[in-house]
Amino acid sequence: MQIGIFAKTFPGTDPVPVLSAVRDSGYSGTQFNLACCGLPSMPDDVPDAIVDSIRAAGETTGISLAALSGTYNMAHPEKGVRETGLRQLSVIIKTAAALSVPLVTLCTGTRNPLDQWAYHPDNTDPASWADMASEMGKALILADEHGVDLGIEPEQANIVTSAIDAKRLIAEMGSRRLHIVLDPANLFEKATPPEARDIIARAVETAAGHIAMAHAKDRHADGCFATAGQGIVDFPDFVARLKAAGFNGPLVTHGLSAAEAPGVALFLKGLI
Repeated sequence: MQIGIFAKTFPGTDPVPVLSAVRDSGYSGTQFNLACCGLPSMPDDVPDAIVDSIRAAGETTGISLAALSGTYNMAHPEKGVRETGLRQLSVIIKTAAALSVPLVTLCTGTRNPLDQWAYHPDNTDPASWADMASEMGKALILADEHGVDLGIEPEQANIVTSAIDAKRLIAEMGSRRLHIVLDPANLFEKATPPEARDIIARAVETAAGHIAMAHAKDRHADGCFATAGQGIVDFPDFVARLKAAGFNGPLVTHGLSAAEAPGVALFLKGLI
């Protein structure tokens, strides 16, 4: 496995210092966000000069770009908002292809109109799934045109909440381009350590063969997110199960401060 970190962990709008901080903190890869170039995370356009600067920064620092963030609310209740998001996603996918980034990460969305990471009771309505699946189908056409894969992450506040949901969507889409990004801390909210370990173990088993990337974020027992290794997620068990499932891709941490990054890199390397 390759140890990576969200580029947005580090401040700055110049990719060279940002990726240098990734490298100097002990990581070999990153999940990149265009905000690290001074653009919106979901821009309407990415100038060729920006693409060139990202490519040069990767070559200069030796940091591989494991994924590019392309998250928008794929289940937003307003069709126009979804259409704007899809149009911006097409820009992200084209940028990923130009940079030879293999994966674009997505958000399966929520009916919450204000926050794509916030729960809404209508998320379980079949119409919400249908709207999200329609968006995903369009996104996969774009991905296939440009030779880029897409990654969906089960999130408790989103339409896809579990590995079972993710496999259902993959089956419905029937595309080799759609994969799972598995974050153990997003598979539950409140749990005891044994309960969390069991939930995560079942998710890895269910998702085996479909995992393109794993995330390393943690939770406390009260539900609050935590830096990897500081909560109740059994990371030694999680990594061991990923290995047993045949996963050999990037393990990318996030939800931590820049100051915490070197310590988490050492923690994760010790597990690998």
